Amino acid sequence: MSKTRSTTTHSIGRRRLVAGAAVASALGTTITARAQAAREMVVITYPGKLSEPHRWLADQMEKRHPGLKIRLVPSDSQDIVAQIKAAQGHSPYDAMPNDEPPHLIGIREGYIGKRNDAALKNLADVYPELLAKSQGVGVPATYSLIGIAYNSALVKTPPESWADLWKPEFKGKVGIARTSSNLGLATLAIAAKSFGGSEANLEVGWQRLKMLDAKAARSPAILTQMLEREEIAIAPLWNNNTAAAAEKGLPIKFAMPKPGAIAIISFMAAIANTRHPDLVNEWLDGILSAEYQARAAASPYFFGPTVRGVTVPDAAKPYTPSTPAEVLALQTIDWPTIVPQRGALVDRFDREFSL
Repeated sequence: MSKTRSTTTHSIGRRRLVAGAAVASALGTTITARAQAAREMVVITYPGKLSEPHRWLADQMEKRHPGLKIRLVPSDSQDIVAQIKAAQGHSPYDAMPNDEPPHLIGIREGYIGKRNDAALKNLADVYPELLAKSQGVGVPATYSLIGIAYNSALVKTPPESWADLWKPEFKGKVGIARTSSNLGLATLAIAAKSFGGSEANLEVGWQRLKMLDAKAARSPAILTQMLEREEIAIAPLWNNNTAAAAEKGLPIKFAMPKPGAIAIISFMAAIANTRHPDLVNEWLDGILSAEYQARAAASPYFFGPTVRGVTVPDAAKPYTPSTPAEVLALQTIDWPTIVPQRGALVDRFDREFSL
C-alpha cells in the first residue's frame, strides 16, 4: 500500500513538474514574442523620395524578422546630431547617413560607432578607395556628384570644364550655394583648385567666386529652383537635384566637367551605443548588397554605386558614371583640411555674398 502511494505521489509530482515546465515554457515564449514584437530599430533617412531605397531595405529586414519594426525618420542630420548629443549616450536612434564632412565630425565627436568588419559579408565588394575614406566607421553607402547644371533654354553650348563657369557670357548668370552646405563648400574648393589654389589655399577660390558676380542661394534646393525659374543660367549642382528637375520636363541638363565631376560619399553608420548592434550590422550589410545598390542607382535617386559589379541603369547614365573611365575621372575634396574651417568659411560667405 505504501509503495503504491509512493508511486502515485511520485507520478503526481512529475506531472506537476512537467505541467509547470510547460507553463514556464509557454510564458517564456510569450515574453520572448512580446519582446520581439516591441523591438524597433530607428534609422535616420533622407527627406522625400530619396528615402525609398531605405524603405525597401527596411521592408526586407522586417520580413526576415517577424515582429521587428524599422522606423525611418527623415531629417537633416544636424538636427539629429543635436538630439543625440542631448541624449548623453542614450540615443533613440540606431543608424544614420552622413556625407563626408559630417561623417568626419561624427568620428571626431564620437557619436557614430566603429564598424564590425567581421559581421559584414559584402564589405569585400566595396571599392577600396571609398572604404578607406570611412576611417573604420560605418560603410560608404553611395556617392553623389557635383557637376555643372544648366538651363539649355539659356545655355546653347554645354560647359566642358569647371573653368567654363568663368566665361564672360555667364557673368551674373551663375548660381552658387551657401558654404553651410557641402555643395557650397565644394564649389569654393573647385574655384580654388581650378585656378592654382587648393583646399589649404582657398583665397584664390574666394577671389574667383567674386569675379562671377554670382547669385547666392541658401540651399541646393533653392539653387535648383532659381535654375528652373531662369533666375540663373548655370550652377555647380548635385546630380540628384538636376535629375529631379529634368524629370519634371524642364530644360535642365547636367555636365560632368573636366577634369572630372566631384564625388561626395554618403556613409551609413551605427549610432554609438545603439540598442541593436546585430540589426544595425545587418542593415549596413544590406546597404552594400548589389540589389540595394542597383535600386539606389536607378531613377529617381541616381546614387552612385560604391560596390563593384553594379550596372548603372540607362536612365541614370547622364547623371552617374557608368564606365570605368568616368569613374576614374571623378575628383574628390580634401575634407579633413576643409572641415575644421567650416564655421569661418560660412561667416565669410555671408559677409561677401548677399542672400
